[in-house]
Amino acid sequence: MYKLYAFWSAPKSEDADAFEDHYTQIHGPLAAKVPHIKTLVTTRTPDGLEGGAPAYFRVAEMIFDNKADFDASTESEQWTALREDAGSMIEEFEVSMTVAMGDDVVTPGQSV
Repeated sequence: MYKLYAFWSAPKSEDADAFEDHYTQIHGPLAAKVPHIKTLVTTRTPDGLEGGAPAYFRVAEMIFDNKADFDASTESEQWTALREDAGSMIEEFEVSMTVAMGDDVVTPGQSV
């Protein structure tokens, strides 16, 4: 599996509800329409480890069978719409998004 992780910083507290509404009603559904995506997992992360502040406000995991499928999806109009929406969210809510991607590596003795 090839995965993309998108880590969203927190919006201002007064914008949190509007950010969430946009993310769940518009951005998430756009991501779900990207060709070749196998699974989309989005998580609102209000809790940090051992009572600390969370590192991110929201995390998305986009799962593809392989990097070739991911690469093909980035050529689609759905991917373009997703990227444009992310840009508008960054501007409107004054947040940042950090992305990391890679192949799964299963630890010996663990199941997928």
